[in-house]
Amino acid sequence: MRIALLQLNPVVGDLAANASAIAGAVRSASAGGARLCVTSELALCGYPPRDLLLMDEFISACRGHLDRLAQELADCCPVLVGAPVAAAGDYPDTVRNAAVLLRDGVAEVAGSKVLLPTYDVFDERRYFTPGHRCGLVTVDGYRVGVSICEDIWNDKEYWGEHRRYPHDPVAELASEGVDLLVNLSASPFSLGKQAQRESMLGAVAARIGVPVVYVNQVGGNDDLIFAGKSMVMGADGTLLARAAGFVPEVLLADACAALAGAVAPDAPEPEAQIWQALVLGTRDYAAKCGFKGAVLGLSGGIDSALVACIAAEALGPENVLGVMMPSPYSSRGSVDDSVALVQNLGIRSRVVPIEPLMRSFDAALSESFAGLDADVTEENIQSRIRGNILMAMSNKFGKVLLTTGNKSELAVGYCTIYGDMAGGLGVIADLPKTMVYAVCRWLNSVRGFEVIPRAVLEKAPSAELRPDQKDVDSLPDYAVLDDVLERHIVRKQGMAAIVAAGHHPETVRRIIGLVRRAEFKRRQAPPGLKVTDRAFGSGWRMPVAARYAC
Repeated sequence: MRIALLQLNPVVGDLAANASAIAGAVRSASAGGARLCVTSELALCGYPPRDLLLMDEFISACRGHLDRLAQELADCCPVLVGAPVAAAGDYPDTVRNAAVLLRDGVAEVAGSKVLLPTYDVFDERRYFTPGHRCGLVTVDGYRVGVSICEDIWNDKEYWGEHRRYPHDPVAELASEGVDLLVNLSASPFSLGKQAQRESMLGAVAARIGVPVVYVNQVGGNDDLIFAGKSMVMGADGTLLARAAGFVPEVLLADACAALAGAVAPDAPEPEAQIWQALVLGTRDYAAKCGFKGAVLGLSGGIDSALVACIAAEALGPENVLGVMMPSPYSSRGSVDDSVALVQNLGIRSRVVPIEPLMRSFDAALSESFAGLDADVTEENIQSRIRGNILMAMSNKFGKVLLTTGNKSELAVGYCTIYGDMAGGLGVIADLPKTMVYAVCRWLNSVRGFEVIPRAVLEKAPSAELRPDQKDVDSLPDYAVLDDVLERHIVRKQGMAAIVAAGHHPETVRRIIGLVRRAEFKRRQAPPGLKVTDRAFGSGWRMPVAARYAC
């Protein structure tokens, strides 16, 4: 049976546009010989819809679009559409995360999601009632099992003691006898997850002895990025087909045999995957929020250079404005490096010196600060002056302000609230400083020239808010800092475990203390694109007013 995997890029809440995209893909696939089309999880409303799901009118509107879509596609092959549905006969306001079968002009629920995740970025128990079992439908005489995302991530043999739930709905479904298993998914991107996903799906297919069709969403929605890479696993666990990553695609595949050229290549380098994810996330965030382009501050440093490159690739260089705001502490090299970057990328630029504004602030605060030495207060004022200038540019030109802070800085609070943290999107907020350097070097390598000037890569990192300032004056070496942060934030290790790994106790104690104290800043940061297993975003829920010490 030829199946069409509809790897689409929905806009959360835009039901009419999403339904139209599904209809167009189904017609195209039907014309190509598809006997069944499958969308991603909640494709009709886009994932994650979050608290839109608490609105009765939203759920009713989804039902109306499903019924109209079924009638519109009555002459096409059947299609399984992911959508939220009110559960008939259940308690009032009960909603299920469902796969709805559109066939012969009728829309009927084919199955509901059984396992509802509540870890990391997921909070599905807030919105949905779990289904009792996976679905089962018959298409062209084939018994097709229908599962949704998390349902397939609990195989006992694959996960062993690490599985999250006491029962496996896919195994229960397979015991009833199926010829094919489909999985409607909205599984966010994180570095390294695709390899694990393919390994896991292959193991499930081999264990139950039937092909597995996995359809994933593509696109960026808020802080989450979806890579797509929908696939078909043969009954022996072999990868038969895979859609391209980070782009929409309608993939026609045979569930039982490999088709020539059906496995799209996947970039092996982590830097390439991060680049693709951040470009897609930036492009979709700007477009789906209605921005005309982007503005960012250019400091001459590595972080703003990488964000400028991503923005130019995502939005087109003509739609990106880089603003240079030199102070008396800015080195000549930083200004020259920013100018070189602007020329290499072809973006627009402006120069707004901030020394006159610094003098105005000094004068305004002179009486209040009389007799007190200059300290970090004056440094932060510089950053906040720049933040005000950039926000003014954003307001005036209708461009989203991209913040340029990295994960290392955000983790330990080496950033200024209402200053360099001001903005609409943190493009590299989940990228450790060491990975920022790695991506920049990779980019220069694949472009074949130094799009990011060599001087930017080689200079010592500095905020340039006081004479001869260097990051190492305030922070440990970034290689040390990033390893401690990786262990503490992503692996959830406490001080004892990190020290046992070879780090100095006082260094670890200091870093963990900085992470705790910076929580109030992160709570007020813009959304940051998630590319690691644990980011400072919707999946990070640490208290602000707390005294626990690891």
